[in-house]
Amino acid sequence: MSRHTVLELPALLLAAGLVAGPVASCARNPVTGKNELALVSEGQEIQMGQQAAQEVAQTIGFVDDPELQSYVANIGKRMAARSERPDLPWEFHVVNDASVNAFALPGGFIYVTRGLLGHMNSEAELATVLGHEIGHVTARHSVQQISKAQLATLGLGIGSIVSPEVAQFAGLASQGLQVLFLKYGRDAETQADDLGFRYALGQNYDVREMANVFETLNRASQVEGGGGRLPEWLSTHPDPENRVKRTEERLDTLHASLASAVVGRDEFLRQVDGLAFGEDPRQGFFEGGMFYHPDMRFQLRFPEGWKAQNMPTAVVAISPKEDAIVQLGLAGDASPREAASQFLSQQGVSAGNGSTSSINGNQAATSYFQAQTEQGVIEGIVSFISYGGKTFGLMGYTPQGSLQAYDREFRETIGSFDQLRNQAALSVKPAVVQLVRVPRQMTLAQFNQQYPSTIPIEQLALINELEGPQSVVPQNRTLKRVVGGRVAAQGPG
Repeated sequence: MSRHTVLELPALLLAAGLVAGPVASCARNPVTGKNELALVSEGQEIQMGQQAAQEVAQTIGFVDDPELQSYVANIGKRMAARSERPDLPWEFHVVNDASVNAFALPGGFIYVTRGLLGHMNSEAELATVLGHEIGHVTARHSVQQISKAQLATLGLGIGSIVSPEVAQFAGLASQGLQVLFLKYGRDAETQADDLGFRYALGQNYDVREMANVFETLNRASQVEGGGGRLPEWLSTHPDPENRVKRTEERLDTLHASLASAVVGRDEFLRQVDGLAFGEDPRQGFFEGGMFYHPDMRFQLRFPEGWKAQNMPTAVVAISPKEDAIVQLGLAGDASPREAASQFLSQQGVSAGNGSTSSINGNQAATSYFQAQTEQGVIEGIVSFISYGGKTFGLMGYTPQGSLQAYDREFRETIGSFDQLRNQAALSVKPAVVQLVRVPRQMTLAQFNQQYPSTIPIEQLALINELEGPQSVVPQNRTLKRVVGGRVAAQGPG
């Protein structure tokens, strides 16, 4: 859970959308030149992108490295300026998430994760990824998808409890964030690849590096099996075709020479030196049933055996039977009593027994409730707690008729919210990327023995684009290693 998050917790009834009453019309696609059905004007597209961009900044947050942010933005803006839509309000940012991904919002807002940067090895690779995301915007792929589905405002949908996706935590993410990770079809992905190739080539980047990106992304999904709190690349960029082969086909038909094309390996690696790698425990981590948040200095115990996940907008746990949920998030600037009053006054919500008893010395307002959702009636208990100058919202809910079975676990979880005092948890820091210039020719296994990393050697090979432990590294080659990271705290503080 990000300290930047302001989660209006919970949003029982999701809003209808950011743009009301779209009118069907035809518009010329800037890339293809063909007229196509458009339910969203360019002005609306930009407005939707701006609102979703605010969600990204608030719920995910950016990497605190102005030089890196400027480096990425300059590459992206040069390509966008030469695209079919140069006048969009283009923005490029590195978001603070460990997942290996990049995504585009309507209107020209492009993001890459620090997890993706940690897996790449050249500026040319980065340029092809940014170009691919620019292509989604210039070809209006997101607008086409938005025309098929409503945009919803930020908030965790209570009605998700009876959804088929309830066991998959990506399905529990806010509706607003889901918009950031639209899935495109085969034709759209191929077109974005073509455009990314062309945009990067237009800036004299060595587009042979594009194949490395796809190979790394495929290997990352196999070696690491996911990471971070956002979806991985292969979850949001369907890959029904061999994109490496397609890149090779583009190169075969390329008439321009790449002899003087820019790779930019050294400059890129310099930019990622010191970048956090993997999950950032400062933003919260689990040990058994305990959840610790060092930056906001609180802890919480979730029910034993429940599956829990720390997401950008909330910390969520789901029961083994997948019929009950406990969630924690920030509840805005209101006091606990005000937040509880706002929650209980929502349409479709009925209040039950309540109290204003403190929780571990923290001012709180707690109430049982019932709520009518599109999927049926749910019931549960909600508590708003004042702590550290913020108001937190904690809620447990289940379908009507099941509250008695979960009441004790809901109350124990809410009652466990407390100050974090465990010094090991409070002092935890993320692992970081460190550069090493290899002093002599050696294998990766020998390198790892001399310069050990805190990640498995298979993952070390992946982030350096090497085949495996026995890959030979030439003298003076710069490699990445990963050092530091979390030392497990010993139980609750």
